[in-house]
Amino acid sequence: MDLESCPAVLLGPVFKVLAEPNRLRILCALGTECRPVTDIIHATALPQTNVSFHLRILREAGLVRAERRGAFIYYCLPDPELLEILQSLQLWVTSHVPSPNLLNREDPNNEYVSLTERRANSCG
Repeated sequence: MDLESCPAVLLGPVFKVLAEPNRLRILCALGTECRPVTDIIHATALPQTNVSFHLRILREAGLVRAERRGAFIYYCLPDPELLEILQSLQLWVTSHVPSPNLLNREDPNNEYVSLTERRANSCG
């Protein structure tokens, strides 16, 4: 396998973008429809500047596309399959990551705690 096709090289930058919980919330709020920024703000309860900042990063990463419709810009997933992938990943995490009750919540190196606590902001 050459370096270009290595999963870490291909997926690492995408997972880095998706590691920010607010970006996942925005992707899930978009669903399968194109939405204006005001709809995304209402769906996520994030401030406008925060939503715009994250949309720019998602757009640059190719995870959303922007469409101008008159005076408004609508944001869409580039492919509805992305939402299905996120939902599948959520199901996998839910069934394979240890229960938060079994984890040491005091351990600052415990990455599972923050991940499981974010399940409330799901795509499903």
